[in-house]
Formats: sequence, C-alpha cells, structure tokens
Amino acid sequence: MSELSTNGALTRRAALAVAAGLTGAALVDILRPAPASRALLNVSYDPTRELYTEINRRFAARWAQAHDGALVMARTSNGGSGAQARSVLEGQPADVVTLGLGYDIDMLARAGLVARDWQTRLPHNATPFTSTIVFLVRKGNPKAIRDWPDLIRPDVSVITPNPKTSGGARWNYLAAWGWALRQPGASEASALAYMRALFAHVPVLDTGARGATNSFVQRQLGDVLLAWENEALLAATDVGPDAFDLVRPSISVLAEPPVALIEGQARARGTLDIAQAYLAFLFSPEGQDVGARHFFRPSDPAAMARTANRFAPMDLFDIASLGGWSVAQKTHFASGGTFDRIYSPR
Repeated sequence: MSELSTNGALTRRAALAVAAGLTGAALVDILRPAPASRALLNVSYDPTRELYTEINRRFAARWAQAHDGALVMARTSNGGSGAQARSVLEGQPADVVTLGLGYDIDMLARAGLVARDWQTRLPHNATPFTSTIVFLVRKGNPKAIRDWPDLIRPDVSVITPNPKTSGGARWNYLAAWGWALRQPGASEASALAYMRALFAHVPVLDTGARGATNSFVQRQLGDVLLAWENEALLAATDVGPDAFDLVRPSISVLAEPPVALIEGQARARGTLDIAQAYLAFLFSPEGQDVGARHFFRPSDPAAMARTANRFAPMDLFDIASLGGWSVAQKTHFASGGTFDRIYSPR
C-alpha cells in the first residue's frame, strides 16, 4: 500500500496538488509532512511574564526560520525564585531555568541537575539582563519618600515579598542591608536595628515579587513597594502611568538574575538543541533589545548603549561586596539567620 493511500491528510493534499496542476519538485514539496512541534519549558521567577512571553514568541519564529519551518512551543512557568528552584528539584520537567538569583541555581547544581560550572558556560556570568531595587510610590509621592530612612517613619507602610520564597525579596532585603552598612558609623548592630524597624512596617509578605506588586497596585496596600526596577517601570509606565511614581534610592544593589541549562532533563526530553539555542538567544542582539524593552538592563555593553535612555544611572553595589550568595544565604535567610531574628509574623 502506498504512502498516499495510508495517510489521509497526504491523500487530500496530493489530490489538491494534482488538481492545481503541480508536479515534480512542487508536488514533492507539498507532500512533505509538516514538522512536528516540540515543547520547551523555561522555569522562571515572578516578574518575567511579559519578558518571556515576547522572548518565547520571537525565539520560536527564529527557530522556524533556521530549521525549515520546524515548530517550537516555548512555555514559561513563573513563581517565587526559591519556590521555582525547589519545584525543579522535585521533578518539574524544566529544560532551562531563568531564576532570580545565583544561589537558587547553585542549589540545582549541588543536586546534579545543572553543571557545576554553569556560570562560565554562558556570557556575562550567565546573566543576560540585570536590574536593581527601587521604590514604587503613589502618584505625587504623598508621603515624600526619597530614600531608605523614610521607610521606617511611623506613617509609612512598606510592601515587599517573603525572602524565604522570593529571590526578589532577598534582593530587596540585601539592598536595604547594604545601604544600612554604608552609613557613617554603621555596624552590624545598627544594620540589624534598621532591618528590624523596616520589617515592622511590612503588613504582609507575599510569596513572590509579582504577588507583592499586585498587593500594592491592585489591592492598594502600603505606601511604597520595594521592587525590581523592571517591575516598577512596568507598573509606572504601562499598568498605571497616572497612578504611580518611581523613586530611586541613593544606594541600591546590582541584581543579577542568571540562567542555566537543565542538561539531563533536556537531553531526556529530546530538547537539548532547542534549550541551548534558547539560552543563546537571550544574549543575542535581538534578545538583549527585547530585555531592554521590558525594562531589564542588558548585560551586553552595545545593547545597553542602544537603550541607555531607559535607565537612569544609580550607585550600585554587587553581591560580592557582601561575601557572595553562599555567605548571604547562610547569614540572612537560612533557618535562624538574621531575617528570622528580626521578623515577627503578624
């Protein structure tokens, strides 16, 4: 029995081709089966929904152009960075992870899911985009919030997510901690006192950065939101241009959300080539420009130069100045660390 008689779809296509007078190479081309779709899963952190919606669409288009129309269904899962990392540990079938902080990917590397040298396998220490921590306030800044000391005034309520589950919350915490340590005459005791006062002004701890944004923007909780710069710019320009203002503190942290390949799972799923290409796309000129359009600072200097008008200069310190993520995690966020000591659930 011929291929044409055993495949109804091809039989119909052949009849249409003959009716249209197509023969030879044209007939062979139209009879070629449509390429099957393959799926890729990117497990990501909270404030990347809009970014990866566009990245996924553009990557699929570029893949199809380069592979004879082959179809890729790229999907993204979002949540608090720490919770997302744990979901991969527990078996979520990720091909790549794009998480809020390096510690979460190191956890996957210790479990053997990510290469130990993951940070050297991609450009810019495997960080395609950076961000920082800023303040989002109500339009007109009615509480006159300008810098970190204003957050502990009696009349100010602060919204930030839970550092136990959210990478963004850990960046928020460390931005405040770093500022406190850099004040004249500062000590660890004075920094702890500031952090205790700050979290006494936090009425609710959402599990992730997007949840905290929703609490501030939609539920109208709090006077100021501690947020990723990209999340604050999205709210201030796209969600509510007449409802919010962005305030840049005098000092903040350079937030570096990295990416990595889950090689074993991608190989088992038959998506290793797609996953590698997907990560490479993030560092391409097109991927970098998409990041800037969604208010992430490109890591590539040329891309940053093209889009610098979107980003105001800031005085930033990096995580290395606080000892790196292993030290920060053990000191501040592990059980019995400084966060547990300064925060009392309401």
